[in-house]
Amino acid sequence: MTIDLPSPRAALKIGTRGSPLALAQANETRDRLARAWDLPFEAFTIVVIKTSGDRIIDRPLKEVGGKGLFTKEIEEALLSGEIDLAVHSTKDMPVEQPHGLIFGTYLPREDVRDAFITLDGKGFADLKEGAVVGTSSLRRKAQLKNRRPDLEVVEFRGNLQTRMRKLEDGVASATFLAMAGLMRLRMDEVKRQPIEVGEMLPAVGQGAIGIEWREADSRVASLLEAIHDQETGERLAAERAFLAALDGSCETPIAGLAELRDGRIRLRGEVLRPDGSDVIEAADEAPIADGAALGQELAGRLLKEAGPGFFDWR
Repeated sequence: MTIDLPSPRAALKIGTRGSPLALAQANETRDRLARAWDLPFEAFTIVVIKTSGDRIIDRPLKEVGGKGLFTKEIEEALLSGEIDLAVHSTKDMPVEQPHGLIFGTYLPREDVRDAFITLDGKGFADLKEGAVVGTSSLRRKAQLKNRRPDLEVVEFRGNLQTRMRKLEDGVASATFLAMAGLMRLRMDEVKRQPIEVGEMLPAVGQGAIGIEWREADSRVASLLEAIHDQETGERLAAERAFLAALDGSCETPIAGLAELRDGRIRLRGEVLRPDGSDVIEAADEAPIADGAALGQELAGRLLKEAGPGFFDWR
């Protein structure tokens, strides 16, 4: 099949949020497409779209619409033809897409770990009793409170640079960032303590760049096949099936991570109460081809163990 390749005169439009990290991820997508198809950068145009999640930063996500706040305007631009594809942080993506859109191309996954950030580089075990930690993530808040119930956790919205300024202004003594974001932005100057996944399981999809396109656009689908990372896709099939079966949202502290080993996929998952008072964990493995079924099965096991009332706080 012959593919109509983009050119400087008919550039492929890549939609993204406007934060430094989002732009870095869009640029990586452009660079990979350019290399894969031997095209100049001018054959692609990056279109910045401001989302509701970028505009509303003074309230918790659960109060104003959840994960969809970071995708709504971008997906509307995709459906209208204003852009040809959209680049997202996979952990920000709802598990269901609007009719007519597909989210299914992934770039090679970066470091999945969380990073604990303080101005002096100390870990959370070193914080004084009652210290203030800023985070907008219910998962991170619940995991932290489970390990250090003495700490005070405050709402901390904004991009990486905004959160670092809040630390410098004394709003909190510490915060969390994703290791992947720090690495993609080459923020080597930020002192951090990586948190191993055995100590703090990451968000589903953390560290993965995902790409969304119109289902009817076979041209874009063909272009994206050249940059899709199969291993990342296999891992996220299990993780996102796990999240979907748990009805995951920004109102639910959920963590999950799939890893491949010797032709099999191993999935770990957990659900927590928001105050960290209870955590339920499970892990299992299956053939790689059965990753999605494994995710659904593991979610069902956690829901059964949680029992009636565990999610009443929603």
